[in-house]
Amino acid sequence: MQFRTDLALERHEIIKSSNIKGIKFEETEKDDAVITLIEVLDEDGERQVGKPKGKYYTVDLPEFSHETELLDGRLKALTDIIVQLLPDSNGAVLVAGIGNDNITPDALGPCCAEQIFSTRHIAKDISKDLGLPEFNSVSAISTGVLGKTGIETAEYIKGIANLIKPKAVIAVDALASRSLSRLGKTVQLSDTGISPGSGVGNHRTRIDSEMLGIPVIAIGIPTVVDGKTLVCDLTENDENTDSISNEAEKVMVTPRDIDLIIERASRLLALSINCALQPHIEPEFLLSLM
Repeated sequence: MQFRTDLALERHEIIKSSNIKGIKFEETEKDDAVITLIEVLDEDGERQVGKPKGKYYTVDLPEFSHETELLDGRLKALTDIIVQLLPDSNGAVLVAGIGNDNITPDALGPCCAEQIFSTRHIAKDISKDLGLPEFNSVSAISTGVLGKTGIETAEYIKGIANLIKPKAVIAVDALASRSLSRLGKTVQLSDTGISPGSGVGNHRTRIDSEMLGIPVIAIGIPTVVDGKTLVCDLTENDENTDSISNEAEKVMVTPRDIDLIIERASRLLALSINCALQPHIEPEFLLSLM
């Protein structure tokens, strides 16, 4: 039985082997987080896990709905990974919040974008007058979805990127998981771009370095799980599993406290991005601006 998932770690788990040709696997524990790196090295690796070549970090954290603190080890772990994925050269960065803010499980991107410290419009003299280091140039947008805007997310981002010419794009989007245990407590960060809607079977144009000509860093948190997962858990020995599964394939399931998860997760992600893009400014000050 096939399950929909956006997580490279889950695709790796399905294969059930830590020694896969074309795949590098590392797991570490740091700053209140368990960090797993899956690096797809070549075409063999791409075929095995069904993901493009590149690095996929999975950060397992305490459940967002249970955590209110932001200035802790989770922030440092996420900030450090974003810094590693960003290109070294100086230049502008565009943060794109992908999703539909009218649908709570899909609102992670827009909620995150609202809290990004945008600085492209701030003159250098202003930061100097405030006694602050020069701000790195950051822009933030919420792309909306095709059904509301009539514009493909990829077209939206490409048009703006062509205009402001950032050195990189950070795309934030809600993800799908095949495991209930990962909802609201896992972050995936990668340097391979993103295919909006792929986890729920609504494939849109892929947003990556090949399309934009610049690095695309994708950050997401699983907020929905395939209905078939619940069927397997609840009807493991039921002879009618197949017929029930066919119906369950039509639905995605989200936690009942999803509104709290989105609120706290988007805040932590936004602060992590702000800290990575403005490394000379204290996190406490950046938090006060959100």
